[in-house]
Amino acid sequence: MKIIHFSDTHLGFSDLDVTNDNGVNQREADFYEAFKDVVDAIIVEMPDYVIHTGDLFHRASPSNRAITFALTQLKRLEELNIPLIIIAGNHSTPRTTTSSPILEALSTLDNVRAVFEQGYEMLVFKDIVFHAMPHINDERIVPDELDRMEANIDVNKKNIMMMHCSVGAHYLMHEFGEWVYPQEREDIFAKMDYVALGHWHGFGSVGKHPNVYYAGSTERTSSSDKREDKGYVVLNLDEELHIEHHTIPLRRSLGFSIDVDKYEEEVASFDLVDIKDALVEVKLYNLTASSS
Repeated sequence: MKIIHFSDTHLGFSDLDVTNDNGVNQREADFYEAFKDVVDAIIVEMPDYVIHTGDLFHRASPSNRAITFALTQLKRLEELNIPLIIIAGNHSTPRTTTSSPILEALSTLDNVRAVFEQGYEMLVFKDIVFHAMPHINDERIVPDELDRMEANIDVNKKNIMMMHCSVGAHYLMHEFGEWVYPQEREDIFAKMDYVALGHWHGFGSVGKHPNVYYAGSTERTSSSDKREDKGYVVLNLDEELHIEHHTIPLRRSLGFSIDVDKYEEEVASFDLVDIKDALVEVKLYNLTASSS
């Protein structure tokens, strides 16, 4: 059984005052391109299932362009008849109950199962059960929802746990509304064949748990996020769990540091020939009010 796990695609994200030839913010377009790269890979890999662990969109009320792009790409997967399970993340979850969740729009697609109601849902297929826990605004309900999840583990099928949260303080993004998985309930992980996580933007396993992984984001959302391991996870669930992380091409990220007391000397030493189309960050040191 082959499953592709990706996450934190943040469609609609924009940054920097640069537009492309189509008049679209260039960073917004980069996020669309990264998403398309993953969809292209899914079409080539032809997995049995695809899972997305949150923050499909960057905002709870994304632009028409972001919604149209997402539906167009997901329609490509729909034509392959591959089940796609998507859970809501903190970015794509409304902060009030009066707002309609954007993931509800995906119900028009036959093979997409979107979980966005801020509670545990069990999605059962012939050979596998997906235990989905989307972003939850009220952490007080988490223990009861985990009890429901644990009670529904089917020992006769594969069991996949899906969450969008921080497992341990190290994986906090310091964003509004994020929640931390209770450490005393990590024993549930060992009862699952795989635990698919979203929220943290770097790929990797979590702690001492060999079956718990963040897929990471598909693009960089800040200058501090310079990891080159952006992409998606391919997991094979046979007798043993086998994990592979496949990277997708990204715009290069470069950094320069300048001591303003030695400005001309340091700038003259930079090799600025190979910066075309790169993300460039410049840090200035020893900057005083007068020199600024």
